[in-house]
Amino acid sequence: MTGVGDRFAAFFNLFYPLTDLMDTPNLQHAVALVVDALEDIKGKDIEVIDTSKLTSLFDRIVIATGDSNRQVNALARNVEEKAKEAGLNVISVEGQGSGEWVLVDLGDIVVHVMQPAVRQYYALEELWASRAPARRPASPLVEPPEAG
Repeated sequence: MTGVGDRFAAFFNLFYPLTDLMDTPNLQHAVALVVDALEDIKGKDIEVIDTSKLTSLFDRIVIATGDSNRQVNALARNVEEKAKEAGLNVISVEGQGSGEWVLVDLGDIVVHVMQPAVRQYYALEELWASRAPARRPASPLVEPPEAG
């Protein structure tokens, strides 16, 4: 007999299939692609938080700041477009109406783009860093793995 957790995981995976990015060069490349997309539109204070040991729902959180509703929406839209161009699965984009906080769910990577006051109020870095073993500033673009 399977447990409730096993049934939930099977049900969850029907709607949110796992990608093969976990702790691989592909994950590193996907994170770098997100950071690059945010930097293209002048996103500020970009942080990448490793959550792989804290939750099985995603492996990285990327947080960035935009100065206005327009910039926050543009940052999120650029992440969404670059991810789709790279063949990543964009599960959902939430919050585009207000432009104060937009979330882009890429499965293994969850991107939060916020205005400064919202970012300071919710303090996601502090929430996850107090639990996360590894928190680091965003790194420069990592080259994709070569096809063998």
